[in-house]
Amino acid sequence: MALPSGAAPLLAGCNLHTYYGSSHILRGVSLAISAGEAVGLMGRNGMGKTTLIRTLMGLVAPRSGQVLIDGQDATGMPTFRRAQAGLAYVPEERGIFASLSVAENLAIAERAGIDGSSKWTRERVLELFPRLSQRLSHRGDQLSGGEQQMLAIARALLANPRLLILDEATEGLAPIIREEIWSTIAQIRNAGVATLIVDKTVDAITSLADRIVILVKGEVVFEGSPASLKADPALMHRHLGV
Repeated sequence: MALPSGAAPLLAGCNLHTYYGSSHILRGVSLAISAGEAVGLMGRNGMGKTTLIRTLMGLVAPRSGQVLIDGQDATGMPTFRRAQAGLAYVPEERGIFASLSVAENLAIAERAGIDGSSKWTRERVLELFPRLSQRLSHRGDQLSGGEQQMLAIARALLANPRLLILDEATEGLAPIIREEIWSTIAQIRNAGVATLIVDKTVDAITSLADRIVILVKGEVVFEGSPASLKADPALMHRHLGV
């Protein structure tokens, strides 16, 4: 996606090197996401996708490199400040509060966005996920996996983010629920929220994203349009196993 002249990306990682102990996980990764852009982050298991997200969110500190928000250095910024800057993260394990009801999970997340707007309200997210309307009194641990994912996304949206990061958006979900989640992500993207999506469903991601990034052993081996990725089946087979 082309940026307006002089505009900085909403979020960028620049030459990130991240370690877990002595294990060198990210090896000079750079990634930028513009306002309103949808980026698909792909790669086989263990290639550094979650570590990249955790580094961008401040949950893991890079040993070198920078994280920028709106062009400003945010490398040392704590995670809650990044959230206040408009970044929302739905981790693979979803992170909902098991002992709280659906209504309580939603209530604790609701706040205005960085510009003071509240485009995403409880009513709007329940329209997006009507199944949750029927589960408001249920505890988080009484929901199915698909319902938990819906709740996690709905809760993230109630923070009125500028960027929604989804790690393994549909992993382990039934096909009909996966379709529902992908339809919802498309609606979120069409509403102007930038998205960074990690998932293995090639057809779904390539139909939704503006740009695809593939990681292999902590390095970017492909970055380009969905069309250019699909035009290289050998690369897709080599790095994605499809």
